[in-house]
Amino acid sequence: MVWAFVFCIQTVTKADELRVSSPTLHEGGLVPKEHVLNESGCGGQNISPGLQWAGVPGATKGLGVTVFDQDAPGGRGFWHWVVFNLGPGSRELPAGAGAASGHGLPKGSSQTRNDYGSPGYGGPCPPPGSTHRYVITVYALDVAKLASSASEAPSKVVAEMERHVLAKGSMSVRYGR
Repeated sequence: MVWAFVFCIQTVTKADELRVSSPTLHEGGLVPKEHVLNESGCGGQNISPGLQWAGVPGATKGLGVTVFDQDAPGGRGFWHWVVFNLGPGSRELPAGAGAASGHGLPKGSSQTRNDYGSPGYGGPCPPPGSTHRYVITVYALDVAKLASSASEAPSKVVAEMERHVLAKGSMSVRYGR
């Protein structure tokens, strides 16, 4: 009798990780004025950045994207954009997809209001004299659709995404005035 054993060793390399990129934003870099809020003395154009991602796990059933200011006053952070129910084959959001109308979003996806209270994307506008860090995260999820709705608080939608996360990738940028 001959016994044969086959061992399969899988290694996860950096190339297997969910990676986030943008044509206008770079890890650790400054947010250009086109993506800055156009209110409260910030003088930007409030256009959501174009985003791309790669390395999505094969088991992914849905995706989500967030922009979060971890340095906002009050210690709770500030949600600038929350997009959810993106299809598993989605690999980008075009610049301007975060318009309040939602017309730039891929079919079937949704966005919540931001912590400014407006629907869609709200660009950076930290208090004068401060520089804040903005974390852009893409979530690969084990569900196709979240039970959340666009009218819910962004923190609640993100909490639901966190319960279904298979993988996530982030990049961080800065803006100050």
